[in-house]
Amino acid sequence: MIDTVLFDMGGTLEDIYVDDASKDASAAEVLRILKAHGFEQKDETIASAKQKLADGWDRYAAYRGPTNRELKPEEIWGNYVLTDFGLSYDDVYDFAEELAHMWEVVYYHRSLRPRVKEMLEGLKSLGLRLGVISNTASLFQVFDILKEYGIRDYFDDVTLSSVAGYRKPHHHIFQVSLLQMQSDPANCAYVGDTFSRDVVGPQKMGFGATFHIHSFLTASRDVGISSEVKPTYSIEDIYDVYTILKDAQGK
Repeated sequence: MIDTVLFDMGGTLEDIYVDDASKDASAAEVLRILKAHGFEQKDETIASAKQKLADGWDRYAAYRGPTNRELKPEEIWGNYVLTDFGLSYDDVYDFAEELAHMWEVVYYHRSLRPRVKEMLEGLKSLGLRLGVISNTASLFQVFDILKEYGIRDYFDDVTLSSVAGYRKPHHHIFQVSLLQMQSDPANCAYVGDTFSRDVVGPQKMGFGATFHIHSFLTASRDVGISSEVKPTYSIEDIYDVYTILKDAQGK
């Protein structure tokens, strides 16, 4: 019997997407933050800054991809993302989280999915315990936006890759959450928008159920995933998590 439901954040509880405007805005914000901290990039254009940032994130992706490790913001930005700007770990140490937090909310357009609050209320009414497991390169942004959405108090635990040091689908990040929730994986359901992270990871951990909901990120995160990877439930409306688990309890 499911007694715990754990959620992905971006793409699941939130609608999330990237476009040219958000790419331009995030590059401009990087340049603004660097200037504010004494590292002005004279004569740097938005176009050239975007390319350097994209190359920097590609370098970091090449590191974390095979390992599913997540570094701290000062390591990500100082050792990977901003090296083409001539900055180092020591240079960015004091303001790396400012960069990381900004990137999460400017590079990505984010909004709470419709009916999330009603779904969470329903799950709580069934006596279920709720948590979040999220891949993020910021230490605090997820906590801040959960509070901004007015849903932070629904969750007994929030486990972040930036804190745990491992990214989904690595088993360690799921294990950290399970230990903090004091939950048996067989009694847990996981809800996410990617097969590669949010179905494969929980299934390997022995979760009792997995829910998949499509998002802007799904295709880009699931390149090369076998068609044999199947969630327990495929849903289009996040509210279906509540109705399915309610029916499973016979209520």
